[in-house]
Amino acid sequence: MVDKQAVKTYLLGLQDTICRELAQLDSVGFIEESWERTEGGGGRSRVIANGEVFEKGGVNFSHVYGNQLPPSATAARPELAGRNFEAMGVSLVIHPENPYVPTSHANVRFFVAEKADEEPVWWFGGGYDLTPYYGYRDDCIHWHQTAKQACEPFGREFYPRFKRWCDEYFYLEHRGEPRGVGGLFFDDFNELGFERSFAFMRAVGDSYTSAYLPIVERRKHQSWGQQQRDFQLYRRGRYVEFNLVYDRGTLFGLQTGGRTESILMSLPPLVRWEYNWSPQSGTEEAELYDTYLKPREWV
Repeated sequence: MVDKQAVKTYLLGLQDTICRELAQLDSVGFIEESWERTEGGGGRSRVIANGEVFEKGGVNFSHVYGNQLPPSATAARPELAGRNFEAMGVSLVIHPENPYVPTSHANVRFFVAEKADEEPVWWFGGGYDLTPYYGYRDDCIHWHQTAKQACEPFGREFYPRFKRWCDEYFYLEHRGEPRGVGGLFFDDFNELGFERSFAFMRAVGDSYTSAYLPIVERRKHQSWGQQQRDFQLYRRGRYVEFNLVYDRGTLFGLQTGGRTESILMSLPPLVRWEYNWSPQSGTEEAELYDTYLKPREWV
């Protein structure tokens, strides 16, 4: 049996937990706004900005529903046409100020499409990925080890499968490079039945802060200068390009009439593009491309 209320209760609690743990690392807290969607549903957006650690971050909960699915949802699933839908989830992006602290993204979500006299079609999705500007092997190993530990109680096949899917999904085809060092990505996940599939989503959502916060603690006091800042802003451009061109969540939110400010909270506050730029050989910046922006097995 599909228990939509249990999923919503968990997601609201997850948003609370993540915001509380992130705020403990900074000098400022989150501001909150609730919003309603004309076509049905709404959400709760929380944003942190201009802190000593986090330059900008958003942790959003949304629960939207309606009678007509957008093209982004039915393109690959034509059998969903004509069904009512509900989509709920928590999505977050954190952009630290220090270039040595990586950007991180995470989301967990639930989707159900229903039609009278037919079984509901439902699935879970989500994951998290890390986008460093300066690479550290220890950080990458910790990130992936935490992801692996979250998946393994459900089957040893899930981490390598969803790690590979993450590498493939967070890839900028027009640049020929990944967005970062990966993590987990899964979608259309219902193969364990509702209860176990829901438990898997919870394990991923609950492990995010265990994966990310130790890295923030380790790097947040490293000194940096204008060179590092310029490179961070340049690499943030890749983040913007991915989210506006490829990201399914962004497309779904815009096509379903979601709150634009909440959907685009994933974009960094400052970014720059340089024409035909490349790092000098042997530099820390070049090492990011040569060593870290290449899919590999970290654990």
